[in-house]
Amino acid sequence: MNRTIAGIAMPDSAMARGATERVRATESALMFHHAQRAFLFGALTGYRENLVFDIELLYVGAMFHNVGLNIVHRGSSCRYEVDSANAARDFMREHKAAASAIDEVWLAVALHTTPGIPEHLAPLAALLAAGVQMDVRGACYDEFAPQQRDEIVEACPREAGFKKRILEEYARGMEFRPHTTFGTVNADVLDRWDPNYRRLNFCGLVLGSEWPN
Repeated sequence: MNRTIAGIAMPDSAMARGATERVRATESALMFHHAQRAFLFGALTGYRENLVFDIELLYVGAMFHNVGLNIVHRGSSCRYEVDSANAARDFMREHKAAASAIDEVWLAVALHTTPGIPEHLAPLAALLAAGVQMDVRGACYDEFAPQQRDEIVEACPREAGFKKRILEEYARGMEFRPHTTFGTVNADVLDRWDPNYRRLNFCGLVLGSEWPN
């Protein structure tokens, strides 16, 4: 049965239900609820801005956007966003989704932490990034009515200590592959979390290259 939260009808297709079950079974409650809130904030943004988007695809993308942080991916040498996008792609193939839909979700998930790009792509990518950024760092916080925020948090609880705990979730998913954080916001996470982490510097790489001039 469809649930409505803050005026948004939660997708209830077989693929959406499958995404819910898959992510609930493999992620912490904190990350599961974050994924649902990211979807809701993204959907509200889309409707407020009169964008045309597929709400089922936004839901699947939101549910899978952080699964690359899971322990099963901790032997990966890829950015966690790519592992998340690949997991979404494999899941959607299981559900016989159209190739174009799979590609759209893959791109949205892979780029959701990359500033300045998603908003110039299809609405799905822009809305996934917007929803995630609203829930994680309060981007455009005041553009949502207090009642909308309250309804979403009541339905999808924002656990005590969420700010510090989600940073810990990010760090634990990336600490074994620090090289993947180069040039990303993820470097900030490991810089805070791991006292032995040393971020790469682009200027240093250029000036220290093997080229003589």
